[in-house]
Amino acid sequence: MKLTTAKLTGLFYLGLAITGMVAYLFARDKLYVEGDAVATAANLIKDESMARVGIAAEVALVGFQALAAVWFYKLFRKTDSFSAGLIGVFGMVNAVAILIASAMWVGALNVALAGPEVLALGNSQLLFDIHEYIWQVAALFFGLWLIPMGYVAMKAKFPTALGWFLIAGGVGYVLSTFVTILLPEQTTLAEVLPMPATVGEFWMIGYLLFKKVKI
Repeated sequence: MKLTTAKLTGLFYLGLAITGMVAYLFARDKLYVEGDAVATAANLIKDESMARVGIAAEVALVGFQALAAVWFYKLFRKTDSFSAGLIGVFGMVNAVAILIASAMWVGALNVALAGPEVLALGNSQLLFDIHEYIWQVAALFFGLWLIPMGYVAMKAKFPTALGWFLIAGGVGYVLSTFVTILLPEQTTLAEVLPMPATVGEFWMIGYLLFKKVKI
């Protein structure tokens, strides 16, 4: 398989998706207990290897996000340089935000391993809480990177439905950020709003990897 710009973009996006699932949906879900410092610290100590795998996956996610942002710009710059630039900028901002979140996860693990003192447990929970808050607000920029991606994809003659799924998902991520802040009890709504993005993102990955993309 010749590694064209489109296929490299798809591979980086696939890497982003896989590492995101490992870090956030697998490792994080097994370790973080909201509002329970003792349980979170106990999980970090008991499953230190899982925590380190999660952190490594999250740092890898940052790398794939940055690479995908650059290659999406390279892929679409001749179609619409402004929209391609927005994809690159918003993708990079999201990557930096998640990198900071990863540092908080490292801190939470190290503090938990340092000792069982109540203060240490509280600090570990606080750092992991901050990790969660960063992910929540960084969703704004993930949404903002999907919106121009959907727009320029349609402009480049990708399937129209693909573009609209990306745009709808991007808007959903932006709205979910503000729902989380303004209506914290509406957790289900915040989770449902970005769902179209999942369809759009995996469709985009498959399209880039398996279709002959000529732009």
